[in-house]
Amino acid sequence: MRITSKGQVTIPADIRERAGLLPHTEVDFEFDGNVVRIVRADARPRRAPGRSLAEARRCRHEHRCHHGSDPR
Repeated sequence: MRITSKGQVTIPADIRERAGLLPHTEVDFEFDGNVVRIVRADARPRRAPGRSLAEARRCRHEHRCHHGSDPR
């Protein structure tokens, strides 16, 4: 398979189906220095709605979160 001059490549249909990559699915690219990986963006952990990113980060490091959940 070749990459086009625009950097595009076709993901084979069987792989798209098995990975659940439907049209308009948002994806992210990961690179570890050797391997490029395509992952669905919605497969990544998300923060709870209504909380700021800083608040979500603080929560991860506290023993008991003030949002009512206990991370234990």
